[in-house]
Amino acid sequence: MMDRYTVLEKILLYIVIAIFLTFILLPFFEMFMTSLRPLSHLRTAPYQFWSDKMSFDAYRTMWTTVPKLPRYIFNGVFIATAVTTLCMIFVIPAAYAYARFDFKGKTVTLGMFLGVNMFAGAVLLIPLYRLLRTLGLLNTYFAMIIPGAAFLVPMGIWLLKSYLEKIPRELEEAAYVDGASRWYTLRRVMLPLAAPGLIVVGVSVFIGAYAQQFLFAITFNQNRDYMPLPAGVFEFIGYQDVIWNEMMAASLIGVLPVMLIFLFMQKYLIAGLTAGAIKE
Repeated sequence: MMDRYTVLEKILLYIVIAIFLTFILLPFFEMFMTSLRPLSHLRTAPYQFWSDKMSFDAYRTMWTTVPKLPRYIFNGVFIATAVTTLCMIFVIPAAYAYARFDFKGKTVTLGMFLGVNMFAGAVLLIPLYRLLRTLGLLNTYFAMIIPGAAFLVPMGIWLLKSYLEKIPRELEEAAYVDGASRWYTLRRVMLPLAAPGLIVVGVSVFIGAYAQQFLFAITFNQNRDYMPLPAGVFEFIGYQDVIWNEMMAASLIGVLPVMLIFLFMQKYLIAGLTAGAIKE
């Protein structure tokens, strides 16, 4: 594919990619460098990027500064996993129905699902708070799992629906001829073929669930035992000082779950994202 470009076009393309990656990776690199510098160095002016006293002490002392840090990390991963599981339970049958059936209100409801994603979570915080308080779900895991799933199910339906529509109907018809039921066909024919798409949807939902925890946590939860890491890092902020190096270290540790998912699911994500890109 690259043979179609001239040398100048290739150079310009690599320059654009390098600039794009720089803007994406530079904040993470600065977080890492900040976590290595001593706290006294971070208060000096003018700003100095390098220090002669760099060390990994922040990665050791942060567990003492915030004793509940392991609990916050567990809560963040647990809530994201629960939201992903709950979403997939609703997304799979709904996406299959929208991909294969024609029914009244199909276009309207799909448009409504798309409209839900247009609203930021902050817009609905007050009515969600009143609803969760009425149900007695404040200060529990459910206060973050249920709203998180509600905001991510529409996105999952749209993503998986598009993937299922690319699977030939003839495969299902062959199963029906052999006497298979609709449920059996979904489990034994459609889902195995849609595995790359399911992985893409699952990872996308997990990332979305992990990213939106902060807003829901600080609004619907005041119990530290249920606090996820995005909100838990606030404990590094004191009344008179901010422990920046330990906060950056904890933030990098919090990014590891998502990075590990990308690392182990990389080939499946690529397969799922590129499937159906070429029209036969």
